[in-house]
Amino acid sequence: MAEARDDPRVFIIEPEQRGVIPLDAFHIPSRLRRTVRGEPFEVRVDTAFEAVLDGCAAAQGPDREDTWINGPIRRLYAALFAMGFVHSIECWRDERLVGGLYGVSLGGAFFGESMFSRERDASKVALVHLVARLRRGGWDLLDAQFLTDHLSQFGAVETPQATYLERLQPALSVRPDQGALRAPLTGAEAVALASA
Repeated sequence: MAEARDDPRVFIIEPEQRGVIPLDAFHIPSRLRRTVRGEPFEVRVDTAFEAVLDGCAAAQGPDREDTWINGPIRRLYAALFAMGFVHSIECWRDERLVGGLYGVSLGGAFFGESMFSRERDASKVALVHLVARLRRGGWDLLDAQFLTDHLSQFGAVETPQATYLERLQPALSVRPDQGALRAPLTGAEAVALASA
């Protein structure tokens, strides 16, 4: 992470309590289920990673006027995307990117990095689609870094660092079906897969 957009330094945070979204206990609130099934957005994968990164780095109201995504982090994630380790889940409406998320995939672990929304529920729809694809492809672990009120509604839990590392090790040796991330998925299929 960086302290701010213009900070040239990067530092690593290793929290004592890690936010994890259990793939086998993901919760979709009922209103969001209806939204995802209604397909208000076209969901695409890996078609506009840099635009998703820009959306995540943009100011998002008075609670988040700056970002931890600086120049060195942008270059690092762009390189990892080019190597196939970083993926973006994107929500589009009328050919406009209105929300999404991105993260790093290593073995059967997916590390959610950031999300953004320009329209109501866009980042939430992206998260449901991510979980559905991870489950379909055989991923084992969805790391959310920190537990927030926003992520708690989906069943995210705090996990002590030692327990997290015990779960991470076997997840890294899993070889998921990478094609599952990009394969087409309807809203109804996403809800069914993410809820299973």
